[in-house]
Amino acid sequence: MWPRRDVAGRAVCMALVSGLSLPALALQVLDARDGVAIEAILSIKEPTRIRIEGAPITDVFGNIHSSSCGAGNAAGTTAGIVAPATNPGGEVVLECDRDKGEIYIRPVGDSPKPVNLFVSSAHATYTLVLRRADTPADTIVIRDRSQRTAPASLATGPQVAFGPSSPSAHHIRTMKALLVAMASDRVPPDIRVDELHQPMQLWAETRFALMSRYEGRGLVGEKYLLKNIGQAAMVLSEQEFDRPDSKEGGQVLGVSVENHNLRPGETTQVFVIRRGGQP
Repeated sequence: MWPRRDVAGRAVCMALVSGLSLPALALQVLDARDGVAIEAILSIKEPTRIRIEGAPITDVFGNIHSSSCGAGNAAGTTAGIVAPATNPGGEVVLECDRDKGEIYIRPVGDSPKPVNLFVSSAHATYTLVLRRADTPADTIVIRDRSQRTAPASLATGPQVAFGPSSPSAHHIRTMKALLVAMASDRVPPDIRVDELHQPMQLWAETRFALMSRYEGRGLVGEKYLLKNIGQAAMVLSEQEFDRPDSKEGGQVLGVSVENHNLRPGETTQVFVIRRGGQP
């Protein structure tokens, strides 16, 4: 059984965010670094502008409903800020300002689930966990102090909270495609899927099961289902699932948690991507 890591700081951070007055949310400046999830507020009625300090946005990845940014290449993703045709299960509408290298998003539907969005510059990719709130139009500024001094060769990484490796840009896109396949159940023919529904030990207050394993393109993806069976709310962090090499697979390259906050009885999917054999 895995011990839970201390995530109290994350809970305190969310409490502070929820206590802000609406004028304070007019500009959200987020200190970020490649591969680490950061939280922000997403207006449920107005567009939210997102920009990266000192760099244009070059790539957006997420469950996109529709966009005016161009013709698409794969449902649910945006590559080079080029969006797919309408995706009925998408969570946000995407608009692009190519001249400024900025994007505008607006949520679709009334689901309370946070929106996970991955926003890239030429040097790094930032993981945004966007919590819906009834706020005015807003701007999110992603500020990465490490990019001011780090060489460009050290500034790339996966789009989810990750382990110690630094995959190439091609490998990153392969990870993106696998994550979309696991989250949407739209699996390419070169990816093998094993349905397992295998209960596993995690923490005393949870029910945890490995639902499916995906293999192909040199990667292994694992889809887990986690349920909070305790009496208290649970705050999750991707880093808690970044486990060492084990019988489940190879080195962890990326982790994505669908819902970071679980009330008693609620469930979330957890996606883990590991290094596999050669494609």
